Amino acid sequence: MNKVRFSVVVPAYNEEAVIKVFHDRLIQVLQDLHEPWELIYINDGSEDQTGLLIERFCAADSCVKCLSFSRNFGHQAAITAGMDHTSGDAVIIIDADLQDPPEVIPRLIDQWRAGYDVVYGRRIARQGESAGKKLSARLYYRLLRRMTSVDIPVDVGDFRLVDRRVSNALSDLPEHNRYVRGLISWLGFRQTYVDYVRAPRYAGTTKYPLKKMIRLAADGITSFSFKPLKMGIGIGVGLSVLSFLFLMFVFIARLFNLVIMEPGYASLMCVILFFFGIILIMLGIIGEYIARIFEEVKNRPLYVIARKTGQFNRSGRCPISFDQGESQ
Repeated sequence: MNKVRFSVVVPAYNEEAVIKVFHDRLIQVLQDLHEPWELIYINDGSEDQTGLLIERFCAADSCVKCLSFSRNFGHQAAITAGMDHTSGDAVIIIDADLQDPPEVIPRLIDQWRAGYDVVYGRRIARQGESAGKKLSARLYYRLLRRMTSVDIPVDVGDFRLVDRRVSNALSDLPEHNRYVRGLISWLGFRQTYVDYVRAPRYAGTTKYPLKKMIRLAADGITSFSFKPLKMGIGIGVGLSVLSFLFLMFVFIARLFNLVIMEPGYASLMCVILFFFGIILIMLGIIGEYIARIFEEVKNRPLYVIARKTGQFNRSGRCPISFDQGESQ
C-alpha cells in the first residue's frame, strides 16, 4: 500500500440532501492531485440516510472510510475523531454542506508545499446568508479575538489544512471541551491563509443555529481566556467607585440641606435589582468555568465509535469502540 499523502476529514450530520453531490466534487479534486489520499467521513449520529450513503461510498472505493458514532457527539468531537484516525502527511478538514468549496483544496496544498504547517481558508464573502447572520458572524469572530489570549484569526472556520506534526500535537491535547480552531492557533507553527468566497448551503439546513453559535462562542472564550472572570473584578471596582461617589453626593446634599429626591421604594428596588443582576451574571460566568472543570474531572471519552467501515492505518485514541473489526 502506498503511503497516504493527504487525509481528508469530513464530519457529517443529517446531510443526505447534499452528501452525494459533495462526495462527487471532492473525489474529483482528490483524483486530480495524482497522489495517494484517504477520505474519512465521520457520521455524527445522523438520523437520516447519511450513514447509509456513506457506507455505499466506502463499498465503492477502498480509499473512503467511515467512523460512525453511537450518537451525536457534536462537530468538534467529530473533527477530533477523524484527525485521530488519519495517517496522511497533511490533514484537510472540510464540512459536507458545500459552503466550503472542495475546489479550494489544491490552493491549501500549494501553501503547505511552500512550507506552512497550517493553512486555513479565510472567508472574504458569504453568499446566500441573511444580513443578520453576517452581522452575528462578524461580531462573533471579533469578540472572540478580543476576549481570548490566543491569536485566533477572524472570518475563519474549521476548513483548513494541517501538517502531520500539527495533527499529532492536537491529538495529544487532553481537554474534552474542544474548540479545534482555537487549539490549532494555540499550538503555533507556521500559519497562513487562503481567501475564498463562502458559497450558500447547497441543500438541507444549517447545523449551527443561533443557540449552537452562542455555545461555540462560549466554548472558545472559556477555553482560551480568563477575561470573563477578571471582568468581575473590574465591575466590582467600578461599582464601588460609583457607590462612593454617590455617598459623597448624598452627604454634601444633606450638609447643605438640599432636597434632591424624595426617598422611595422604587429607586431603592432599582438599585438592589441592579446589583443583584451583576452578582448573578458573575455567578453564571463562574459556573461556566466550574462546569468545564467538572467535565474534565469525569474524564469520559470525547466520542464513542459504534462502527468503523474501511481499513484504517491508525486506530485512534478512543477507549470505547463497539466495532470488533473494520468492515468493508
